Amino acid sequence: MNGTDGAPGAQEWLELDCRQMRCPAPIIELARHIGDVAVGQLIGVAATDVAARIDVPAWCRMRGHEYAGEATADDGVPVFLVRRTDAR
Repeated sequence: MNGTDGAPGAQEWLELDCRQMRCPAPIIELARHIGDVAVGQLIGVAATDVAARIDVPAWCRMRGHEYAGEATADDGVPVFLVRRTDAR
């Protein structure tokens, strides 16, 4: 499932539906699926767990990927964006 932030020319991302998952499940899903996008592409973690707002950027720092900010899904759920680097 792809998402965009709604802006003209917005970049698309692979969106992981982590709604209703509790910590650490959204991060586990992110780790499992980061390889599903090419280096330089975005993956979005749509999560209702408030811990994801801290956990996703921390995971990026630990794993060497770029935290690319936050967008909002159509249903208002925050989507935490990660740009894959060549880190594994």
